[in-house]
Amino acid sequence: MNIEVTGAKILLELPFGITITETQVNMWLVMIGIAVFCAWLTHDLKVRPTSKRQIVAEYIVKTAENFVTGNMGAKWKWFVPYIAALFSLAMFSSLISLLGMYPPTSDLNTTAGWAIMTFVMITFYKIKTNGLGGYAKGLTEPIFVMTPMNILGEFATPLSMAFRMFGNVASGTVVSALVYAALATLNNAVFGWLPGILGEAAEKLPILQLGIPAVLSLYFDVFSGVLQAFIFCMLTMLYIASAAEKE
Repeated sequence: MNIEVTGAKILLELPFGITITETQVNMWLVMIGIAVFCAWLTHDLKVRPTSKRQIVAEYIVKTAENFVTGNMGAKWKWFVPYIAALFSLAMFSSLISLLGMYPPTSDLNTTAGWAIMTFVMITFYKIKTNGLGGYAKGLTEPIFVMTPMNILGEFATPLSMAFRMFGNVASGTVVSALVYAALATLNNAVFGWLPGILGEAAEKLPILQLGIPAVLSLYFDVFSGVLQAFIFCMLTMLYIASAAEKE
């Protein structure tokens, strides 16, 4: 699947129209980083914790278990690894922008892929719980003429999930870039009138660009990135748990 709503640069073009983009490379870097971190945390575990590293690992696992079972019920405890992996991947894919790298969550292909996985699981559990006939019958309720709207409603779920995260992360990146550029222009306008070497130094020294971009980055990159990862995982859990209930 390739949805052309992305600002990622093409880093490499291969035969048969295959391209390698910033999104793919940075996503792999995030996955490798998470894998290395998990391997380090879980290395040489003891029955009784003897290191701060193991205490942190057990705390993360316990928090993930409480997060899932608190929203889906104890019977969904086996679902913890998927939600934990999805949350960490979504969160760090946004936080990677703090390093000046392109965040994969700013690419609709990324969020659409996660949303499609959720949609497949929702549909699977609806059919598993109610049977294929029961699932088809649910699309005709409350009256038959509502069937087209119900079908559209089914596909609206992954679309809304994909565009919600993509829109928030991408818009944050755009707003931060626009503010940074505007402050550069304002800096030149305010200090560029100084005579001689003072004016040249003031134009080169980004006085007005200090502080404000950092505050915006703190919100858009940190708070918004973590919040959107939380919301995406929360919706995933609620939709799937709801789909597994008998209609």
